[in-house]
Amino acid sequence: MTGHLEVLRAGALSTVQDLGRPGWAHLGVPRSGALDPGALRLANRLVGNPESAAGLEITLTGCALRPTRATTVAVVGAEVDVWMGDRPGDPGRPLTVPAGTMLRIGPARRGLRCWLAVAGGIAVDPVLGSRSTDTLSGLGPAPLRDGDLLPLGAPTGPPAPVDSTVPVEHPTQLHLAVRLGPRQDWFTPAALDLLFGTAYAVSPVSNRVGARLTGAPLPRAVTGELPSEGLVLGAVQVPADGQPLIFLADHPVTGGYPVIAVLDDVTPLAQARPGTTVRFHGPER
Repeated sequence: MTGHLEVLRAGALSTVQDLGRPGWAHLGVPRSGALDPGALRLANRLVGNPESAAGLEITLTGCALRPTRATTVAVVGAEVDVWMGDRPGDPGRPLTVPAGTMLRIGPARRGLRCWLAVAGGIAVDPVLGSRSTDTLSGLGPAPLRDGDLLPLGAPTGPPAPVDSTVPVEHPTQLHLAVRLGPRQDWFTPAALDLLFGTAYAVSPVSNRVGARLTGAPLPRAVTGELPSEGLVLGAVQVPADGQPLIFLADHPVTGGYPVIAVLDDVTPLAQARPGTTVRFHGPER
């Protein structure tokens, strides 16, 4: 049995995401995929999907959808209200949605993004093995728009028999573990003191490409230009203004500014609203 998911209100930024397309960086293709893969995996398990099935990543303002067939959905991530018609539902659990019933996901009260899994998954055509929207390169389906009709796959398993939900933490201050990067010697000792000793804030211009930070500028010891070189997920690049930029799922595969450090795990930044405080620590400090 197949069907569609009609997009009644797309919200600020809702995209189709699965676990991305790793392994294509040599062709200039970022990995993309859900900014919190663990949350998408959990949502898929709750509705009986394989963990790699495509779902929706919904940012801040929520969205409204209407399935053309009866289905099961699950919402994991930011703290949001969920309604099936006039009936409220619990995030973090399998929810039954009758055919033709409006599914509304409200604005995030805490956190920034949530992931919606639908039984059978979102069955848009894959590109290079993934159905993910890549906002930088334009690969995969475009971000959702009002009136879109998304194909659904056939369900492959029953919903998970859960009767409780795991609370999701949404800290206002993040402590991010880093290792010093390949161009740490392009910065002064004072820059490393600032990186590990002062607080930064997530900038409002952050997106799926990167989390821009504002705070004490990091002074450089080398002022020359750096030829473009490879970038990895979690690279902390420092542009000319000295403000750190952490690359996320849709990051470019090369860059010309020095990388002072690399994060062990970028997942906490998926829920970082603008203004969230970021502090760095690592084996060196």
